[in-house]
Amino acid sequence: MDKFLIKMKSLLGDEFEEYLKYYEADNFKALRVNTLKCSCEKLLSLFDFELQRTPFCKESFYIPSETPSLGNSPLHHSGAFYIQEPSAASAVEMLDVHEGDFVLDLCAAPGGKSTQIGAKLRGTGILWSNEIVKNRANILLSNIERLGISNAVVSNCKPELLCERLAGQFDKVLVDAPCSGEGMFRKNPDAKTEWSEEHVKSCAQGQLLILESAKQALKEGGTLVYSTCTFSLEENEGVISRFLENNPDFEIIDTGLSFGRPSMKYAKRIFPMDGGEGHFAACLRKKGTCLSNRIVQQEKEKVGADILEFYDSLFIGRPFGERIKILGDKIVILPESLNFNIKGLSVLRAGIILGELAKNRIEPHHSAFMASKACQCVNTVEFDYRDDGIYRFLRGEELQISPSVKGYTSVCVNGIVTGFGKASGGRLKNKYPKGLRILK
Repeated sequence: MDKFLIKMKSLLGDEFEEYLKYYEADNFKALRVNTLKCSCEKLLSLFDFELQRTPFCKESFYIPSETPSLGNSPLHHSGAFYIQEPSAASAVEMLDVHEGDFVLDLCAAPGGKSTQIGAKLRGTGILWSNEIVKNRANILLSNIERLGISNAVVSNCKPELLCERLAGQFDKVLVDAPCSGEGMFRKNPDAKTEWSEEHVKSCAQGQLLILESAKQALKEGGTLVYSTCTFSLEENEGVISRFLENNPDFEIIDTGLSFGRPSMKYAKRIFPMDGGEGHFAACLRKKGTCLSNRIVQQEKEKVGADILEFYDSLFIGRPFGERIKILGDKIVILPESLNFNIKGLSVLRAGIILGELAKNRIEPHHSAFMASKACQCVNTVEFDYRDDGIYRFLRGEELQISPSVKGYTSVCVNGIVTGFGKASGGRLKNKYPKGLRILK
């Protein structure tokens, strides 16, 4: 680690001693409100501790260091928020996502930045979230589902194949590249043991290759944000400089954001002294005119009346659209804007799963309820996040409810859908997925 500290001293100059002080201080803890499910004002009113907004994103808030873990909170299970290191929210702010955009998150696991993008899209356009490592792709999918994103495609594909197949399709591309993780040393001391100058150089080579793949997926006039959670010049400014030298049709642009500190031309660096563990981000524009997305009316697959009746028995007004497709034993509702050929791209899921076909019946799927709002559900039961009843639900227990509620029923915590069960005779049979349940 001596070589790392020498490099940091050279990078920070007079601020090096201040940087070292942070290794004696608590790590930054933060959450990002998921505005697809909950407003910032609502979440702040529910917690019995004070949250302070971070400088990186208006939905991101510091959690007091003494606050117990929020992982088992019913509000976390409901997808009302995502636990996210504060400076990690900076890259998506630089990407400047708008409703209707087609966005590719190329190195997406575990899903913090993807779910931030999904909240900005608000169910419009397309979010394509890719992760090359299979077990991390499954974690990504779980977070996409928990936060209720209905217009996402989640894939487990090599970046070069994915970007070649989807060439010129995206308005915005995010490359949060695998890196040496120097900004995570405070949170993950084990990462220090993996650091070496050779590892830094190897990461920089891989990062440049990923960028060269990512550029293919971008439209003319589109923007690409490159980010890392490391401090090294080789992996940050060095990679951007080499990419721009190789690609004169790209330029680095000013996003006008004020967080962190400037680096090279318009890039941003964040150190612990700036309020986050550490991040680098630069926004690149592909020269040309960005054409708006032309949404082609997709031919709807013919499905039986029983499936539509099932849809209507769960939700009011068919809130996820009607691009219904039967894939094996699953009834999938594809995003309305999806017009790509996804065959051969290792797609784990596109859109949401409405239900699963079983013998003589259809079983609803958790993902459909998680993507819904309480007002869209035919039946609901409501709990406060402090009620014992919601904890019993999250443990997988059967609940006693009003006998007037019958059939499949959404379970809400403070108005936010958290799962579902089947009501009959004043009892709610629990359908919360076993793999998500909290321990007794």
